[in-house]
Amino acid sequence: MPRIKSAIKRVKIAERNRLRNKATKAMVRALMKKVISLSSAYAANPQPETLQEIQAAMSAAFSRIDKAAKTGVLHKNTAARRKARLSRIVQRSLAATSAS
Repeated sequence: MPRIKSAIKRVKIAERNRLRNKATKAMVRALMKKVISLSSAYAANPQPETLQEIQAAMSAAFSRIDKAAKTGVLHKNTAARRKARLSRIVQRSLAATSAS
C-alpha cells in the first residue's frame, strides 16, 4: 500500500474508475444479450410488437456502446465490432423470418 498522500488518492480514484468501467461493460453485455434473445424470439415467432422491442433494444445497446467507446471504457474498434455483430444477428433473424 502506498504511504504518500497523492498515491493513496490515486489508488482510490483507480478503484472508483474500475468499478465504473465494470458496471458499464456489464450494462453493454446485458443489452447485447437482450437484443440477441429478442431477435431469436422473433425468428421463432414473428410478431410486430417484438420487432419494435428489437429496434428499441438495439438503439439502447448502440447508445451504450457508443458512450462506452467515447469515455474510453471500450476501444473504438471494439465498439464498432460489437455493433456490427449485433446488426448481423438481427439481420439474419429478420431474413430467416421473411424467407419462411
